[in-house]
Amino acid sequence: MSAERERSGTPRLTMDDVAAVAGVSASTVSRVINGYQHVRPEVRAAVESAIQQTGYTPHRAARSLATQRTDTIALVVSESEPHMSAEPFFAALTRGITRALSPSRQQLMLLMAQGAEEREHLESYLLGGHVDGAILVSLHGLDPLPGTLLTAGVPVVVGGRPLGDPDIPYVDVDNRGGAEQAVAHLLATGRRQIATITARQDMASGIDRLRGYRDALQAAGVRPLHALIADGGLGQEGAQQAMAGLLARTPDLDAVFAASDIMAIGALRALREAGRRVPEDVAVVGFDDSSLAPHTDPPLTTVRQPVEELGGALARLLNVQIKGEAADFPVILPAELVVRASA
Repeated sequence: MSAERERSGTPRLTMDDVAAVAGVSASTVSRVINGYQHVRPEVRAAVESAIQQTGYTPHRAARSLATQRTDTIALVVSESEPHMSAEPFFAALTRGITRALSPSRQQLMLLMAQGAEEREHLESYLLGGHVDGAILVSLHGLDPLPGTLLTAGVPVVVGGRPLGDPDIPYVDVDNRGGAEQAVAHLLATGRRQIATITARQDMASGIDRLRGYRDALQAAGVRPLHALIADGGLGQEGAQQAMAGLLARTPDLDAVFAASDIMAIGALRALREAGRRVPEDVAVVGFDDSSLAPHTDPPLTTVRQPVEELGGALARLLNVQIKGEAADFPVILPAELVVRASA
């Protein structure tokens, strides 16, 4: 059927056509075609039936991408350069990836994905066989890039739970559980008016940390108040403004959970400017346990996410796919509360 379509000038069948018949995503079709085992039997049967019905045959050029080796891995960061430079997270993540790739002598290539034109060039480059696979981090919203690469046969793994397609291989930290630990600690020390400064809600990490905050309050019988939740914007300055706004709305608040250490530092500055003592008046907890956390004034209580271990797990999961082996995912790493003087 496919050959007849090509000879007649009819557009070639694609994975999207198979996906429409099977009632699944194109990335799921790709996983079945490429032999991944992490597919439910009934889904695999539906895809195989759709392939038979449509007469689809995989595009040899796309399939061959998986066998061409360049010994180069792309690390694609969907953030601006200033934001990436300000966040210790990215440096630690890169160290973890590089360390894991070192025995195989694979090279890591950093690519920034920002504007539409740059994104188009980036996608073309990744699909052009220049890399063996891609690690995508800091994705926002329903980013189509992981599915596009997977559909084309390019091995891909995402740092953080991708929003939308559950069939994308990913590694994440237990953000929800970590946030719940942070707020439970504040509750255990007698705090009751606990605010939170949130990370971006177009990323799973930000969504999950807000959920963890609410989980802990509800478990303790404390109703989460909208007035105690503030958007931290893009970092330290936004968090400082958010903390000032929280104090103006609810001057009797006695604790704050910030969704990152950078945001916690902004909160500390706002509290100092407002004449509030930490932790006597307001306790502060961050998230990351970055290299900055022990050096704030006072030293920051925070949730440790094992960022270097996250980078290593991303590299290993990607290499499993590059070798054509079945990838077992998701990989979820634990988060751990680190208590210091701020709470």
